[in-house]
Amino acid sequence: MEFPKNRSRDLVGMGRLTIDMNANEINRPMEETRTFTKYVGGSPANITIGASRLGLSTGFIGKVADDQMGNFIRSYFEKNNINTENVKTDNTGAVTGLAFTEIISPEDCSILLYRDNVADLKISPLEISEEYIKNTSAVMFSGTALAASPSREAVFLAAEYAHKHGTKVLFDIDFRPATWKSKEETATYYNLLAEKSHLIIGTRDEFNMMENMESEMDGSDDKTAAKWFNHSAEIVLIKHGAEGSFAYTKDGDYFTGKTFETEVLKTFGAGDAYASSFVYGLMQGWEVNRAMDFGGASAAIVISRHSCSEAMPNAEEVQKFIDESVRKGTIKS
Repeated sequence: MEFPKNRSRDLVGMGRLTIDMNANEINRPMEETRTFTKYVGGSPANITIGASRLGLSTGFIGKVADDQMGNFIRSYFEKNNINTENVKTDNTGAVTGLAFTEIISPEDCSILLYRDNVADLKISPLEISEEYIKNTSAVMFSGTALAASPSREAVFLAAEYAHKHGTKVLFDIDFRPATWKSKEETATYYNLLAEKSHLIIGTRDEFNMMENMESEMDGSDDKTAAKWFNHSAEIVLIKHGAEGSFAYTKDGDYFTGKTFETEVLKTFGAGDAYASSFVYGLMQGWEVNRAMDFGGASAAIVISRHSCSEAMPNAEEVQKFIDESVRKGTIKS
């Protein structure tokens, strides 16, 4: 994938801006958890933070509540060298979304989302800067930003600006069932954005959700990828959890990503770490398989740590983890 050169920023995220409240007491259900640690959360926020840690020049398009939580998000972005000139502040009384996490075991984790009247879904088309998108190489969109208006329309306008100026459109499916009214509504808007996307990243289950109204689709990765190559897609990356990841390119190449053994604390955060490091690799001009391995290693690091955003590694940490995994023989093809 060729990214436009000489832009002010490498990557700009757009979408969900929330607070993660991660359980401090692990190996117990939410009902018995009494204390939590606060972090910045939301898939596009985590991906942008991860990309910044790796050394990319980043920014964000979004909206935060006019409260202490909104201030916390903005301040954390700035401390992590993420440009916030297009992070708007809501003035309608909307609140910051919350995500409480439950860590019963490494295999049994869940997230309780509070998404009523959240500020990040209040961003409007009038608040989207064409100039900002023109001056970035790629925009990473999150599927949850499509769940309600006016955020939905703002996303499509931003994608139009990206196409107009040759900015790459990257789409993290990020399907959260609790934020949607019906499977038909969800599939409709996800497909509309995927048609405009140059890179589409999601789990097999997420792609199945997008295909639920298409009788000719049978859950085959080959068919899924081929469908999107009839539109704007250049790379389609389908994740199968512990079975690994599979990437298809428009020119006919196919790649299988490696998985890395690690001491798992939790399951969430892996996809965000993978996406940030995979995109980083593509922007370095790496082959797709090398970028996938970098993404897999980054995901393995994050699931061994308590947070998602704070756990995002830098490039040196990821490479060191890969080198040590090679030495120990703990990489699975």
